Amino acid sequence: MTPTLVRNQPASDASAPADAGARARDWAEIQERMLAPLYEAVYDRMEVGAATRMLSLCCGSGLAMLGAAARGAHVTGVDSDRERLALARARLLPDADWDGTPAHSPRPARPRARLLEDGQPAPAGADGAPYDLITVFEPIGCAAGDSEGLVPALRSAVPLAVRGASVVLTGWGPPERCATAAVLRVAARLAESARPPRTDPGRWRPTLRDDLEDVAARAGLKPDGSGRVSCPFGYADVNSAVRGLLSTGLFDAAVRATDRSQVEKEVAEALHPYRRQDGTVWMPNVFRYLVCVT
Repeated sequence: MTPTLVRNQPASDASAPADAGARARDWAEIQERMLAPLYEAVYDRMEVGAATRMLSLCCGSGLAMLGAAARGAHVTGVDSDRERLALARARLLPDADWDGTPAHSPRPARPRARLLEDGQPAPAGADGAPYDLITVFEPIGCAAGDSEGLVPALRSAVPLAVRGASVVLTGWGPPERCATAAVLRVAARLAESARPPRTDPGRWRPTLRDDLEDVAARAGLKPDGSGRVSCPFGYADVNSAVRGLLSTGLFDAAVRATDRSQVEKEVAEALHPYRRQDGTVWMPNVFRYLVCVT
């Protein structure tokens, strides 16, 4: 899949913190599609199709689920972010009630997609059968503590899948292969500039070689292959790039240590080496996925 540049986004008030709804929309409209090549590579590798019953942990605003559903898979998504989950619902179930039943339907239908807030029980796939694929498309390995909640989530999800089900974990590639790492270092510098220095979870840190394998081991999963995927980040302009990057949450600690206006200013400056003559921003990146079995 060839990544596309996102359209120009209107300028935001840099002095005001982004509300949850605006941040979720920035993620859905600007940033989420940058990972589309990763989704497609995983689906090709796992041969996702009509027989697939997939549980998507940290499903975000649903773009990855939409891709699987387009291949015929039965998909269930779980996320703790209500704003992103609402956007996923609008994408996947635009004419349905919360549980996937078509609105005003005279009798319940068997949905091919289901969305659940984190903490709700998900005892079986959308068609009533256990899952045979569990995915985590929220990349780890670029922020301190970003895998802490993932391990218990995986331990809870594995019993809902068939024996020998596949689990796919994703993460950032080596910093030297990710142009965005240079921009993310701004987050670490600003967080460390606070007095006293902040040690919040979520601060940027360099990706480690065995981040994914470490999560798999702690969750009791057996690695069964891996791959790398090119995911360039392309934006129509610097403002779109700043909004998209801040929607990831990787700059949250920096915002808490300073303020959003300062972070936006310094991120924009860090993006200049990646700005093209036509004003677009282009940053080559590599992401990694690890295939495990339960």
